[in-house]
Amino acid sequence: MSKDLAVLVRSELFKRKMTQKELAAIIGISNAYLSDIIRGRKDGPKAQEHVKHIRKILGI
Repeated sequence: MSKDLAVLVRSELFKRKMTQKELAAIIGISNAYLSDIIRGRKDGPKAQEHVKHIRKILGI
């Protein structure tokens, strides 16, 4: 995930008063895995599918 997208995700979570842990639960992944995706540590095909879900859920 690009740094710009990571900033958008964190900003949107803040606006919605939602935690990263809550977002991870909605997506159905662990908080640690979500953190890795947001920080760009995971970028494979499966992670990209999760990025699509994150974008859809947060509307970004």
